[in-house]
Formats: sequence, C-alpha cells, structure tokens
Amino acid sequence: MDIRFLPHNSHHEDPESFVVNDPHLKQLSKQPLVHHSTLLNKLPIDTPGIYSISGGRQVGKTTLLKQWMHELLSKRVDPQAIIYLTGELIDDHHSLVRIISDLLVSIPQSGVGFILLDEVTYIKDWDKGVKYCADAGMLQNAILIITGSDTAIIKEARMRFPGRRGISETVDFHLHPLGFLESVKLHKRISLEEINLLRSSDHEKPGALVERLFEEFESYLIHGGFLTAINDLARQHCILPATFAIYSDWIRGDVLKRNRNEHFLNEILGAIVKHYGSQITWNALSRSLSIDHPKTVADYISLLESMDVVFVQAALSEDKMTAAVKKARKVMFKDPFIFHAVRAWLNSSEDPFTKQVTPLFSDSDWSARLAEACTVTHFSKRFPTYYIKGKGEVDIAYIDKKRFWPVEVKWTTQVRPHELKQIKKYPNGRILTRLKFPGEIHNIPTTPLPIELLREDLDDND
Repeated sequence: MDIRFLPHNSHHEDPESFVVNDPHLKQLSKQPLVHHSTLLNKLPIDTPGIYSISGGRQVGKTTLLKQWMHELLSKRVDPQAIIYLTGELIDDHHSLVRIISDLLVSIPQSGVGFILLDEVTYIKDWDKGVKYCADAGMLQNAILIITGSDTAIIKEARMRFPGRRGISETVDFHLHPLGFLESVKLHKRISLEEINLLRSSDHEKPGALVERLFEEFESYLIHGGFLTAINDLARQHCILPATFAIYSDWIRGDVLKRNRNEHFLNEILGAIVKHYGSQITWNALSRSLSIDHPKTVADYISLLESMDVVFVQAALSEDKMTAAVKKARKVMFKDPFIFHAVRAWLNSSEDPFTKQVTPLFSDSDWSARLAEACTVTHFSKRFPTYYIKGKGEVDIAYIDKKRFWPVEVKWTTQVRPHELKQIKKYPNGRILTRLKFPGEIHNIPTTPLPIELLREDLDDND
C-alpha cells in the first residue's frame, strides 16, 4: 500500500488498536458528545456493488466511514479486506485504477472486500476510473463506497455506469447534519421514554418536559446539526470563532474551486440573508446586485444547492402538486449553523457568537425566520416541500400520499387573523406554534413546533 494511505489503514497492522490509532477516531474520542448515525445500520456488509454517500462538507462523512470500519472489524471482517482511500491524494482516473488494481491483490479472495473511497470528487474523471474497474470485473467481489460533497456531480456520474451498481435495493445514501431528534438524543437531557411520550400524546404535556424540549430547540437554532458547533457549546458554552470559519471557508473554497467569483458569492450570500424567509426572483436579485444577468444568480444558487448549503423552496402549483415555476422562490440555508457561519463571514467579528449569534435571539423577527427555515428544511428531508402563494401565504405545503398538506409556522407570541386567511381555506391545515400545548386557533389545529419536529424525525426513522 502507498505509504500516504497507511495512517488511515492502521488496522492492517493492529486491528485491535484501530480505534486508538486512527487519526479521525482518536480525535472523535476527545469530544464530549459522540454521534453514531443511523446510516451505520444501513450500509451493506455482504452485497457487492458500487454505493455512494453524499452530503455537504463537515457533516461527518469521513467519520462515518471510520466508525463503519470499526464496526466491520468488530464483526470479525478480515482486516486486510478493508481499505480506506482519500481522493485528496489521487490525481486522476489513471492513478485511481492503478491504486485499486494494486490493492485488490492484497484483499483475501474469500469473502467480500471493502474499498472506501472518500471525497471522490477530488479525483479528475473519477467516474471513468470506477467504470473501468467495474467493466474489467475488478469489483465483482467488492463493496465500493464512494463519498462526495457535490451531490450534483455524484448524481450525474452515477448515471454513467448503469447496471454496474449491484443488486442491493438501496445503493445511494445521503448524510445530513443532525436533525432535531438526533440532537435531542445526543444531549441525553430527555430520555427515550419521554421522547415517546411527547410523540404519542395529544393532551397537555408535563410542563417541565416541554420546557426542556423548547430549550433543546432554541439551542438547535444556534448549533444546528453540525457536531463541531454542538461540541463547542457542550465544552465551552459558546461556539469558537475558528468553528464559524471552518464552515464558511469550505463554502468559499468549494465555490472558488469551480472558478466562480468570490465577490459574486459574497453578494449572493448577503442577499440570501437579507431576504431570509421572503419570496425572491433571480431577476429582482440581479437588479439589486452588481451581477448583470439573472442566470448568473441562478447558477450560483444552484451550485450552493448541490453543495447542501441552501434549500430552494418553490411555490406550489396546487392542481399539479408540482413547483409553480413562474412564481418567486424562497432560499434558506439547509441548517441553522450554516446561516450563522455565513453571517459571521459576511460581517467579520472577533467573537461571532457573542456579538452576532446571541443578540439575534433577542430579535423576535429573526427568531421567527430561523424557526421557519429550520422547519421547512426538516420537512424537505422527507417530502417534496413547497410554499403556497395565493391571496395570502402558507409557509409549508408538503406532498404525501398524493395530496398536499398545508402547515403554517408561527414562532411568535401573537398570531394576527389576517396571517391565517390562506391556511383557513384548507381543511387539513395545521399551525405549528411557540405555545407549549396543543390547541386551536380559528378552528385550525395547533401543535407546539418542537414537538412536531420531534415527531417528524421519529416517523422518518421508523
């Protein structure tokens, strides 16, 4: 094996000490809160094929692979059958084919081999290399896992080797930042029994339990699902400036790597923050920026969307239950912490947590915007998710069981009747509120917002 890959394959020499010697697992063991993704139970263990794990940078794809390697070793998989490679050290598809060819010789011929190819999009024409290996029969007894942060590139390249993926029902996985339920479980301030109580009961909940859940949600609106930020808060009771920089730097770095303009990126991210929670068109944005053409705005936002940085929420065409392409869109960050990291970059500060993040939650308008965006992106993980624009507006309309379900988000202490005129038109409408008990407003059922997010995440895990 190339000596550059040896630090990540210490299990070949000493499988018993892998969890201690591996650089990622060693660092993980120092964290106060360690997460084990549910994807660990879904990855293949005996079905050869080409599998992918996509997701934004810094969500834990590499850590997931290392945790999976540890689990495979604990299941007595031959250590020599497990190989980890990082695309950052492989120049092109010729190098990739040569490296895989050399390594396959060392994999035991009995059983299945595991090749974990991390951050594959660093490799020029990587899909040509994977296709060649598959066509040459080199992967017929291997599970090849590829990971990448640009979902669009991976999706496009996967289409170039149909019939070579294997027979498994699920071959593509997506790793998101932690959802609200995962964050609650990680902190362990609410027991599993209490979580199930919150899920199943519709009557007024025990006061102390609901208070704790609301505190968890307000924390989630700060740290989101990014584990570095979560562990900063657990250890330091604040988020370090370096952590904000990590996440803003990868956005900038990945955009610049695609030969985009940093000034344009700065302007577009600033416009997203300025119009947060509001309807916008690419034409209107281009007129307010130094960018000449709306297509340029659309291209940058599409790139950010493929990087899992933003979610673009289209208006719903109610009769077709698809996007109303001519109507304005809403653009929001996929996770609350991405919002804070971007804002810290746009408005440089020595202490973003104290100077920017904390004061934001004293502003009821911004708190409501963040809560709404968080709710929209949570629904979007499970369902096609739109908003409704009629004579009024409905924040969320998600598609399930061949119909749409309208949801209004009211993270405020006061609800004005005119704000409900659109959702009142739908018999299946609901309102998610800041109130700590269920009820009705103008005959529309209401649920405490954090409880609803908890239920949605639980349903997704069933």
